Amino acid sequence: MARKPTARSEFVMFDVIYEDGSQRSNRKVDSSLLGGLDGDEPARTAIMDQDRAISEKSGMPPLQIKTIKRSGK
Repeated sequence: MARKPTARSEFVMFDVIYEDGSQRSNRKVDSSLLGGLDGDEPARTAIMDQDRAISEKSGMPPLQIKTIKRSGK
């Protein structure tokens, strides 16, 4: 019996450099957020939301993002 096709969510990977000089590689951002007139700028907001969730769980304050760029560029 054939399976029903499932919706595929595609991700774009980003490297993030924080104000303290630390770097996190391959942060996933849903590709549907990107493109359009804002380009990759919505990725910054998505990564900040991820950092906020991580900081709530760890009890440590989130780091300030200095730069983001697509992984592999």
